[in-house]
Amino acid sequence: MKRSLTDMEKHVTEENGTEPAFRNAYWDNHAAGIYVDVRSGAPLFSSADKFDSGSGWPSFTRPIDPQAVYGVKDTSHGMVREEVRSSDGDSHLGHVFDDGPADRGGLRYCINSAALRFIPKDKMREEGYDRYLALFDDSNG
Repeated sequence: MKRSLTDMEKHVTEENGTEPAFRNAYWDNHAAGIYVDVRSGAPLFSSADKFDSGSGWPSFTRPIDPQAVYGVKDTSHGMVREEVRSSDGDSHLGHVFDDGPADRGGLRYCINSAALRFIPKDKMREEGYDRYLALFDDSNG
């Protein structure tokens, strides 16, 4: 069942907008779970790959599935960056940079909270994301 997007969710996902740093839903969320595309519900990122970058936006070292996102050259604001979009919903998510933790691949997916919906680990089964529970299996490290 689809829900209506808030003005900020529309601004970010449909107009390539950016929400305020440190004033968004997930920049400091430390709960276990997955982050899905707010428009399509496609799984995008895991809390297991989230880290505190100090940027004020949720930052991840990688997507759950590399095919879940794609990059587009972004030359707006006088910079050259790689925009990150969701493959399933074609939503603007944020940008990817090469200044992430070196021991985890070196990438920093800097993602707008407004492009995401968080599914806590204990709600994943009832919301139909049980196949991703293995991401939190202690035997997986």
